Amino acid sequence: MSYANWRRQKQMRRKFLWRDIKSFRTCYAFLAPYAIIFTLFYVVPVIVSIYFGFTYYNVLQPPRFIALQNYINLILVDDIFLTAVKNTFLVAAITGPVGYIAAFLFAWLIHELPKRIRAVAVLVFYAPTISGQAYLVWTLIFAGDSYGYANSWGVELGILEKPILWLNNPQYMLTICIIVILWASLGTGFLSFIAGLNTIPEDQYEAGYVDGIKNRWQELWYITLPNMKSMLMFGAVMAITTAFNTADQTMALCGFPSTDYAARTVVTHLIDYGQTRFEMGYASAIATVLFLCMYLCNRFIQKALSRLGT
Repeated sequence: MSYANWRRQKQMRRKFLWRDIKSFRTCYAFLAPYAIIFTLFYVVPVIVSIYFGFTYYNVLQPPRFIALQNYINLILVDDIFLTAVKNTFLVAAITGPVGYIAAFLFAWLIHELPKRIRAVAVLVFYAPTISGQAYLVWTLIFAGDSYGYANSWGVELGILEKPILWLNNPQYMLTICIIVILWASLGTGFLSFIAGLNTIPEDQYEAGYVDGIKNRWQELWYITLPNMKSMLMFGAVMAITTAFNTADQTMALCGFPSTDYAARTVVTHLIDYGQTRFEMGYASAIATVLFLCMYLCNRFIQKALSRLGT
């Protein structure tokens, strides 16, 4: 394509865009407040963070451009960051898919219950997310003294010879955090699955059985899942975002920093450099790497779900 044709097409697109804006100016006027807020508080901070990732910036002094030095230090010098990456991907690889599938299966099973029982079941499964800090209950279960439920029951049953410091021992810390994250993973994605199941017309199931569907698994694959593509996509994005943003649970359960950095994640590493050391340039580089990983995973999930039911 020649430069003249490319420029002509660009001018035509601008012309059509301006015409659409004039035709639907009322709609754009209603969308403008959200678009402005989204741009100011989401798009602009991301762009600024990417810029600071190429600088040395400690808040007290003006940012100084250092090119790729922050990223070189992340990969070649910062061993704790590599540990955090390993822990983050391990947590994401387990809690993301398992939590996502579990949320859908529980939503599917609960959807089959009578309406009143269904409402109570949804509240029970969503309660850990509503309470916010419910995972702190697990600090009582895995307390390191003899009063912790895990130690008390283990000693009584003869499984343990003496109490174990569950949340201070690097051998157990990450495993416990994964269990807690899975327990609390029935969140927004779970509610979106419930909502999606309620929007599927009953006549589609009747038509499916007429066309030859013989069991509930075929019904799930050929009717339920294709009708829930948008909800499945939303749940996948939320699952990936939650898995990669793991920080509050590990900090509350295992401390900050954790013993031998055994429960260190990319976000806790980011918090360490951004809020404790105030090395904003380095923290921005960490945030940029995390953003790219989440974006690539989301793109992969979108492509996988786009083939669903085809």
